[in-house]
Amino acid sequence: MGLSLLAAGCSQAGGNTPGASEGKSGAKEEAIEWNNPLVEQRADPFVMRHTDGYYYFTASVPEYDRIEVRRAKTLGELAKAETVTVWQKHESGPMSKHIWAPEIHHIDGKWYIYFAAARTNAPFDHRIYVLENASANPLEGTWTEKGQLKTDWESFALDATTFEHKGTRYLVWAQKDPSIYGNSNLYIAPMANPWTLGGRQVLISQPEYDWEQIGFWVNEGAAVIKHDGRLFMTYSASATDANYAVGLLTASESADLLDPKAWTKSEKPVFATSEENGQYGPGHNSFTVSPDGKRDIMVYHARSYKEITGDPLYDPNRHARAKYVTWNADGTPNFGVPLPDTKQEK
Repeated sequence: MGLSLLAAGCSQAGGNTPGASEGKSGAKEEAIEWNNPLVEQRADPFVMRHTDGYYYFTASVPEYDRIEVRRAKTLGELAKAETVTVWQKHESGPMSKHIWAPEIHHIDGKWYIYFAAARTNAPFDHRIYVLENASANPLEGTWTEKGQLKTDWESFALDATTFEHKGTRYLVWAQKDPSIYGNSNLYIAPMANPWTLGGRQVLISQPEYDWEQIGFWVNEGAAVIKHDGRLFMTYSASATDANYAVGLLTASESADLLDPKAWTKSEKPVFATSEENGQYGPGHNSFTVSPDGKRDIMVYHARSYKEITGDPLYDPNRHARAKYVTWNADGTPNFGVPLPDTKQEK
């Protein structure tokens, strides 16, 4: 499941019309409601709606020491849903420090979690790791460590996401190329199985615009959504303070996704700080859909204040939030601006 199901359920609707609406059958469709923040103190949020009708949620916790999963029938119920710690960091060695940005995916009948972890003696030298669970409900059963997901280099790597397109499963992630200045670039590769690359990795984006180079030269946190014959890949850039923002890559659904020329990049961010709404540093988003599968939803984190004491990485108040994605007449996504706190979507 995961993004392959999302692609099948992408909406064609636009606007945030409140209340229930009538579908083609004339029946009333269930309205979706939630408050922002969606879940407090959860950065890098990932939400997927599975075929069992549940929304599954995971994210970075402020302590960076474990991976949690929760589920609920609606986005609005996630805040109070039972939370299960499915994995905890090791005491030493690999996977012992700074557990970041987990994502949960359902692939070929099993659950997988992709996450980044460092070592206690090298707290910012991350690698990508994979967990597997064969249980029908990922809050139950056993999570097995599949080990490190190996890429071309033993260098800083994180924020892996996966999607299926035209029969091929792909991995997209952020990594430091030792030969390129900066902190991380975006790469794509086909997969042989959910924990192994099946071909060469290809650079598709690196920090090149001023807005991507504030504090750190970063491209990270990719997410893919399909619509109207194209693939749209959001990603986040710059330091994790109010400068953090979302960019966009676009490719035709018929293109060779492993050809860097297939991807075009927006020169300006498509989702950024809103002083008016009191929302700062939105980013590291994922995509999900409404219960009827007709409306696309962006889940992201942001702070409700600008001034931060100390390293932004250790400020715990990046809260998970959500808003509808609408679609422009030319088929491109319109992310709008981050919604103010306490606003309810209907």
